[in-house]
Amino acid sequence: MPTVIVADDHPLFREALRGAVARVLPDARLREADGVDSLYALVEDEPDADLLLLDLNMPGAQGFSALVHLRALHPQLPIVVVSAREEPAVMRRALDHGAVGFIPKSADAGTLGEAITAVLDGDRWAPEAALSAAPADEAEHDAAQRLRDLTPQQFRVLQMLGAGLLNKQIAYDLGVSEATIKAHVTAILRKLGANNRTQAVLIAGRLAVDPGAITPPPEELD
Repeated sequence: MPTVIVADDHPLFREALRGAVARVLPDARLREADGVDSLYALVEDEPDADLLLLDLNMPGAQGFSALVHLRALHPQLPIVVVSAREEPAVMRRALDHGAVGFIPKSADAGTLGEAITAVLDGDRWAPEAALSAAPADEAEHDAAQRLRDLTPQQFRVLQMLGAGLLNKQIAYDLGVSEATIKAHVTAILRKLGANNRTQAVLIAGRLAVDPGAITPPPEELD
């Protein structure tokens, strides 16, 4: 019995994906997540899942960062990005960062089924425009490679830094001491090759769908 994980924060679109999967795989076991924290826990709980259908704009993630993180932790899991962002360059970047497919949210039920079938058969699937678009640039690939070295907790802290949270706020949300968060930040800076929090967030921001929209976080005094 194949296991398919559907990760999207919109209930109506999760329902559409459930219907598409059911038509192609009537006996599939479906698991759902509506945010990155629940998604990471679910992927850990389902190490032998056959497919992940991943919304590009999951709450708690920034652009392609969740895709890069999951590919580093679970290289055996095929991931298909599903998104309303249908620019050829965005689709190509998803493929460059390890997705085996890209399904536009405007796709009809037949196209959804075709894409899912192709990926489960071991092929890649994306609109033809994605394959002719320019690849992700060297700086973006470099940022992705650095992010792959982060532990799950360090990655989570980095995402929270990117949301503008201070160490004490992150510590409260994660239920740990502020000293623990400072240690995580130090490790993040080292692994990313950054001198400060602002630089770290800007490096991670290269994986945003719109990197120019990234707002640097406030610096903190020790």
